[in-house]
Amino acid sequence: MRFFEQILVSYGWEGLALAGSLLLMFGVQLYYYIIVYGRIPGYRNNNRKVVLEQEPPVSVVVPLFSEDYTFVEERLPLILAQAYPHFEVVIVYVGHDMDFFEDLSQLRQSFPQITTTRIQLDPRYPISRKMALNVGIKSAHFEHLIFTSTDAVPQTDRWLSLMAKGFMRGEIVVGYCGVERRKGLANYLMRAWRLMHAADWIARAVRNRPYRGTLHNLGFTKRLYFGANGFNHLGMNVGEDDLFMQRIMTRENVSVILSPRATLREKTWGGLGWWLGQLRYYGSAFRYYPGDVKRFVRWEPGSRALFFLTALCALAVMPLEYKLGALLLVLIRYGVVVWEVRRVARRLGEEGILGRYFLYDLISPLWTAVLGITLLRRDERVWR
Repeated sequence: MRFFEQILVSYGWEGLALAGSLLLMFGVQLYYYIIVYGRIPGYRNNNRKVVLEQEPPVSVVVPLFSEDYTFVEERLPLILAQAYPHFEVVIVYVGHDMDFFEDLSQLRQSFPQITTTRIQLDPRYPISRKMALNVGIKSAHFEHLIFTSTDAVPQTDRWLSLMAKGFMRGEIVVGYCGVERRKGLANYLMRAWRLMHAADWIARAVRNRPYRGTLHNLGFTKRLYFGANGFNHLGMNVGEDDLFMQRIMTRENVSVILSPRATLREKTWGGLGWWLGQLRYYGSAFRYYPGDVKRFVRWEPGSRALFFLTALCALAVMPLEYKLGALLLVLIRYGVVVWEVRRVARRLGEEGILGRYFLYDLISPLWTAVLGITLLRRDERVWR
């Protein structure tokens, strides 16, 4: 109280209000980075209750929406080379090129763990990823399912074994998928965005309050899928990794696999314009999230923007000693942020994040605001 009384006497009500806002946002930021994100590096899934005595056989379901020979020749072999004895790869081809499908089917002669199925592509009746996954789930021979995409690349041959081991402690398994590392600022911002937005749902999951996973690295059982009557929000082409997961996730049934050896990398197909389009497309499901999840996701960038604005105001108009106090809070916050982001990045196998993190730290609240504005307009790609 004396502190605020001294500010009131020295700087008036305006100075007191500014100090109160600055300290409040500073506290919110410390809560997110120390308490929320700080749980991720030390998390151990082995502390969860055992529900299976050994790793189960698993079906890896991969929808394939084009005649992607690059996937077949470069990325599929990395899935087939996984060091796990009991698995199959179910490839759901959506297309009309019978020659390609025949080539795909013949791979079984060399790799007996491959199962192929086909959905005829008809421009009048577009096939969504959820529809392809539904066919893949029904075609899978095993109860435990792992889902990935043709754009995701395992970083080690231990990915599948670690994800399958997660089923020993839960009927749902969620893992991390980063963005491939390339040169340039745009790629850096994509990787930092993916890391920190994944940190949101991972932090909730390790606190037994899960609300989503990532469609590139996710698993659940057939029992859960058919018990929920399949995917919901069938009028949307998105939602399989969040809206559906919110129906089947509980505090007890989710295993979180955090290891650089279990990380995948998503291939990028463009720059920031392409990336914003992807965020807008998949972010269209966000409006249907529970209110507490929306508030949780929005408060970190919102409080960060308010902290920067109040600090900037203090540095611009207040006396020297006030400016020094505000600058000290900015430096303390950034030191905490860098320390915790470093710990999270190491746990998830991200490299080269910290050097330019101050750029992402400053830019991302504005990026979040732009994305929020774009989401106000209906994205016709999302709806059937």
